[in-house]
Amino acid sequence: MTGDMSEDTTSLERLETSELRDRAVSLARHRWDVRFFWRLLELLPAAEAAAGNLEAGEAGVAQASGLFYDALGAEEDPRVQEQLRPVFIDYLARHGGRDGGEGGESA
Repeated sequence: MTGDMSEDTTSLERLETSELRDRAVSLARHRWDVRFFWRLLELLPAAEAAAGNLEAGEAGVAQASGLFYDALGAEEDPRVQEQLRPVFIDYLARHGGRDGGEGGESA
């Protein structure tokens, strides 16, 4: 089985990066693999910085947070929001975000 995996990896390594991205994103969508997308969002700012795009890395964090805010805001079902409530409380408690985050950002 290890040999087959090695052959698959070798054939994948020959593909263009854009093809790899498209295939991975398509598979993750098909599998509803939120963890994959989360991992990309976590890695994107560091990848931007490593590529020399420091400002883009910072913008990526802002854009990702905006996407999540839009996704949560679009979900109007209060029952869903109540299910997420413990996650919000845990995050704020662990990271000291008791003021709502307003006013702490620099322009």
